[in-house]
Parts: sequence; C-alpha cells; structure tokens
Amino acid sequence: MKPWTVVGFLIPLLFVWTSVWAYPLDGASYTGIERLEGYRLAQEGKVRGRRLPAGALLGIDQVELRLRQYPDLDIPPPDPEFSAKIREFFGTEADRYAAAVLDLTDPERPRYAEHRGSESHNPGSVGKLVVIMALFQALRDIYPDNTEARLHVLRTAPVTADAFIKTDHHKVPFWHPGASALTYRPLEEGDRANLWTFLDWMLSASSNAAASMSIRELMLLVNFRERYPLSDPEIERFFQESARQDLSTLLLHALQDPIRRNGLDIDRFRQGGFFTREGKRRVPGTGSYANPLELLKFLLLLEQGKVVDEFSSREIKRLLYMTERRIRYASSPALSKAAVYFKSGSLYRCKPEPNFKCLKYHGNVQNLLNSVAIIESPAGERRLYYMVTVMSDVLRRNSAVVHQTLATRIHRLIESYHHAGKPESDLFQAGKSDRQGQQ
Repeated sequence: MKPWTVVGFLIPLLFVWTSVWAYPLDGASYTGIERLEGYRLAQEGKVRGRRLPAGALLGIDQVELRLRQYPDLDIPPPDPEFSAKIREFFGTEADRYAAAVLDLTDPERPRYAEHRGSESHNPGSVGKLVVIMALFQALRDIYPDNTEARLHVLRTAPVTADAFIKTDHHKVPFWHPGASALTYRPLEEGDRANLWTFLDWMLSASSNAAASMSIRELMLLVNFRERYPLSDPEIERFFQESARQDLSTLLLHALQDPIRRNGLDIDRFRQGGFFTREGKRRVPGTGSYANPLELLKFLLLLEQGKVVDEFSSREIKRLLYMTERRIRYASSPALSKAAVYFKSGSLYRCKPEPNFKCLKYHGNVQNLLNSVAIIESPAGERRLYYMVTVMSDVLRRNSAVVHQTLATRIHRLIESYHHAGKPESDLFQAGKSDRQGQQ
C-alpha cells in the first residue's frame, strides 16, 4: 500500500516535559476530553484534586481570539528602550538567552522588544505547536467549509495507543465518571481515547507518547482523507506494508507543508518528526529548530485567526489554556490571576565534572528551556495583554526557576508601562472596549 503520492563521555541527552493541563474545564461535553469533568468537579470539592488559580477558571466561551479586528497588525521594529530593559534581566549571561516580547495591551500602539530573536535552538516540546497546526490544517483541507465535520472527527475518531508510544515515562490524566479522584500514569499500548484527548495529552501533559500518536493520526488524515478514521488492523497494515521512504515523504509533507502555508518560515521553525524512539525508527524524519521571533509570529497569527482559520486558531488557543498546576515560566506568582496560554520544552545534557551533580534542568553541557506564552491579566478583565517567547541555555542552574523569575520581571515591566500615571479605571475601560470589539 502506497502512502501520499504527489559522544564521548557525555551523559545521553535527556528530554524533560513536565505536566501542565489545558483546555477550559467546561469543555468536556464539547470535546469528549473526559479529564476536564474531573478537574471541574475538583474545583467544586466533589473529587480530590488541586484548586486552580483564579487565572485558570475561564469558561470555553471566554477563551477567544483577541486580534481578529487587527488582521494587518505585524510585529513592529524593536523598541530600543524596551529591548534594553529586557536585555538587562539576563545580566552577564545575556549570550545564553534569546527572547521576543510583544506588548499588545494597546493594539493600536504595540511595543516590541527583541534580544537575539533570530537565534535558533532545538524547540523541544514547543515543536508540538507544529503538530497541532498541521493536524488542524489537514482537517480543513478535507472539510474546508464544514467545521461540524471537523468537530465530529475530533470528538469521535478513536485512537488506540500502539508501539509508536515507546518509550515515554510522562504521565497523563485519566478520569472515570464516579471516581473519587483522577489517576495519572504513562500511556500504555491499548489505551484508547478520542483524537481530541490525544491532542490534549500532547499539549497539556506534553506527553511524547501522545505526540507521536497524534503525528501518526496526522499522517493517516493526510493520506486517507475522508476515509479517516481507519480500523486498528488497517492502520497496522498500512505502516507495515508501506515503504519507509514513502512514509518519510508523507511525514515531511504532512508536518512541514502547513508551516509554509500558514505564513511561517520553514528555515526558522520546523518540527522534523516523531517524539519517541520507536516513531523515529519506523518513520525517519529530519531535524527540528525554532527561534523566538518565528515563535512570536506563530502566536500573533494565532490571535488573528490566521493559523489555518479562525475555527482552528480558536481551538488551538483553548488547547494551550492552562488549567492545572503551573510550571516554569507560567509558575510566576505574578501571573496567578492571569490567563496563561503556554507551551514549554526542556532538554539537557551533562558530562562528568568535579563537585557537580546532573539534575533535571541543570545541564552543564546543554540546558535548554523554551517558553512560549500569551498573557491576559487579570483573566476576564485583560487589562494587560502581551506575548513572550524565550529560549535559554543557562548552564548548571535550575532553568525552570530562571524562567519563573524572568516571567515576574517581564510582567512587572509591562505593568509599569501601563499603570504608571494612568488611573486604574482608565485601564479597565480600555480592556472593556477591547472585549466589546471582539464580540
């Protein structure tokens, strides 16, 4: 069956994807993502679970695209003063950071800061943004004028975890009606859920296993179109009988063509393949990379409704909305009342060194941490509105704490631009006017 027809002493590279759950909690019946109901009940004290910060409690109808009436808005030239202040936060290790910050609190007068914005790194888990964009692009290509058909596929297409998940230790949440608590464990072969749940596990729990299953489904969508979904025996036969080169061609087309079609630069933002060892063995891909400026362009296009289309952009933003324990950049106490739309990824490498212990986020050869965030603060009022992309490689330090501290400093800086000498009532009216323009 043919698919689509058109190092020394170094300790091995370690990938770290810590769990953060997303999608608004009232979206269970809309999506079929079962764990959302468990989290909703936890907020009511009916099952065991964490109480969420105020910024994580928006409803599905409150997570909206904020720049639809600014379709021509582009990233302005860097503001020298703003850029200098951001650069100061990095201190003597500024050459270990790359960042882009776009303040859109007043969309008529955006303010942009950049520090080494074109510096590329491995995107790690941030590359899953390419996967979600590509999958929604495939759905639109098949059903261009029928969003209900797309919703039907997301809600009802059954996905059964198979060998593509090997090997990933990251836990995902499971919820069964009537249970007293959610359970957490790594995906296992035979686990079955709808497509939307696997996308949620990929982005919110940052499961590499779920990401590889999502890429598998993307390839099937692109290849079989309206025939999707397939039965498990048909899927197994397709991957067994197809030539590896044909599968690689299909993979690269499915993942990378949407990058170009959505106005992004393939030379600056690319996900090259699967996230698990078995996926890479079965279907070889290419390298992955990203830089802060291109990631910021993705966020801007998302808010304008231009990532595939408005329907897709809105659903991707909802999938990025954090509705559980906040980590890394998003864990800053300054953001507790803010709605945070977030993706991050970390990888590190160590080598033997006197008086040094290799710990998570503390690599002494490589210690990459990438954060991509849209901040609306406070959630619901959204008096402050900005986007941040940060890529760092600060050695021997806890990069998660580094990003948390950076988030606080950037937030206070944005506050200083809009609160100094400006009455709180004026800020509220500005946010209110912007919300009315979105309705």
